[in-house]
Amino acid sequence: MCGIAGIFAYHYAANAISRPELGAMSRHMARRGPDASGEWFDTAERLGLAHRRLAIIDLADRALQPMASADGRHVIVFNGEIYNHLALREGLQKEGAEFRTWSDTEVLLHLYARYGEGMVTRLRGMFAFAIYDTTARTLFLARDPYGIKPLYYSDDGWVFRFASQVKTLIAGGGISRDRDPAGDVGFYLFGSVPEPFTCFRAVRALPAGSTMLVDRAGAQVPRNYHHVGSVYGAAQQSLEAGRDSPAAFAGIALDSVRHHLAGDVEVGAFLSAGVDSGALVGLMRDAGAGQVKTITIGFEEFADTPADETSPAADTARFYGTHHVTRMITRSEFETDLPRFFEAMDQPSIDGLNIWFAAKTARELGLKAVLSGLGGDELLGGYPSFRDIPRWVRTLQVPSRVPLLGTSLRRLGRPFVERLRLHPKLAGLPEYGGSYAGAYLLKRGLYLPWELGEVLDRDTVEVGLRRLGPLKLINAQLHGQPKDPFARVAALESSLYLRNQLLRDADWAGMAHSVEIRTPLVDSEVLERSARLDLRGVAGKTALAQAPAKILPQSVLDRPKTGFALPIAQWLQASSLGSMPVPRKPTQHGWARDWSRIVHRQFA
Repeated sequence: MCGIAGIFAYHYAANAISRPELGAMSRHMARRGPDASGEWFDTAERLGLAHRRLAIIDLADRALQPMASADGRHVIVFNGEIYNHLALREGLQKEGAEFRTWSDTEVLLHLYARYGEGMVTRLRGMFAFAIYDTTARTLFLARDPYGIKPLYYSDDGWVFRFASQVKTLIAGGGISRDRDPAGDVGFYLFGSVPEPFTCFRAVRALPAGSTMLVDRAGAQVPRNYHHVGSVYGAAQQSLEAGRDSPAAFAGIALDSVRHHLAGDVEVGAFLSAGVDSGALVGLMRDAGAGQVKTITIGFEEFADTPADETSPAADTARFYGTHHVTRMITRSEFETDLPRFFEAMDQPSIDGLNIWFAAKTARELGLKAVLSGLGGDELLGGYPSFRDIPRWVRTLQVPSRVPLLGTSLRRLGRPFVERLRLHPKLAGLPEYGGSYAGAYLLKRGLYLPWELGEVLDRDTVEVGLRRLGPLKLINAQLHGQPKDPFARVAALESSLYLRNQLLRDADWAGMAHSVEIRTPLVDSEVLERSARLDLRGVAGKTALAQAPAKILPQSVLDRPKTGFALPIAQWLQASSLGSMPVPRKPTQHGWARDWSRIVHRQFA
């Protein structure tokens, strides 16, 4: 896991690149890679690459980056892990390739030399990388199928810049800081900024599962090579003869865990009270990991309540014989860490605190890499959205098609909803509940479109909604037209909530403590193989619980799902947060809206 950045003055009339700018970008990424740093410049000063290293595979200096091929033609900067790099290496060696290191980085160089842009379909892992061809004078960028590893870019028509973080691009001082209303609107709608948008007009995310080529004519349009919705759509077309048994998921999960344990450092695990992380710990044991260090965070405010995960997580740790650490987070530590937390947050998000403290604990234990159960709910149908969204669509799809009916009912009903202190989303059911895009916005929405005026000025709302196109953006995640309701919700949750919030937060919060977070349940091969199984309802979670040789206790499977909670509401009531005061008029419907206003203030 690392940080990457680069500047490419591709236009013939552009000035030579600025070494101080690239240096500033590299320094900003220091916590992403504390083990080493490096820069590379072409002889004409038209391109510069920077890298910050967190050494995980091949810890020797021979694996330092930027790394050039033996013939000097290709130079790479790479962030992530290629879990099938040993198998790829073996195949390349049979074709005559010679290796100087044991790193997965060098595997990428050989693959690109042989297969060009098509190399990405051979990779299993999480990755964001850039390869410069010194002969063709082209820059090739790629991002993994789920978007686990971030990659942002800016193109002003003369110079192309890229980096692992938005703030890294800004830190260089070479691009505009003009705000993008779509980013502000997207944050208040979803609780995170949906890609490809960011807070800045000049910065875009390379979409997950995409590649991009930059040549002397500029940056080409990103090319998509993987889409979660398309995987589900293709799987359903091949399932006319029936689905495979959920029991097959055990082999899929164990194979993924084995791959995700690859590396030359110890790998620990985040452990909650739920099935996903508990089963992964059991599978780590099956894969030969030995005694695993596991981490649970808890809060005094939740003691003796259903939200307290510390006791059941400790039971699971004892069951699998791990070296377990429970870290209790106090309001005092929260307030002390908050300035650093916001400084590290790359784009506004209402989440991330849990990962922040868990990664902090991992670093204190000397861990560089940990496994997380992220993605299990999206893959196995663990959210209420898998039940609620299809039901709303079935019930409301006919009335929602009547022109202006939904909008009129919402406007008429909103005063009654407010007077009765009901949830404001109820007023939007007739208007939005009849389509998957609208129902998803209702289910996951933090603020709804007609409420944005409470937190943003009118111009920002109008321009932001027009640029963002929230319903169009949600609909785009159903590429491949999966017909099964489970598949549709899975595609939406994986491509929006998981990608834009959970995985992004895991990256920046983990990297703030120089900890690599690995997600065995967020894996393109796991997705393709499990899409052919019947994992609807409780079948998916049961299949995962039964995947380890030592099956998870039934008590873990039967435990009511509470979701990971933090006592932010209590902390907000008890503290002024120094220079970040609690909103004077707390919102009516939960801490998330109050917290979102505090978060957004840090990016204003």
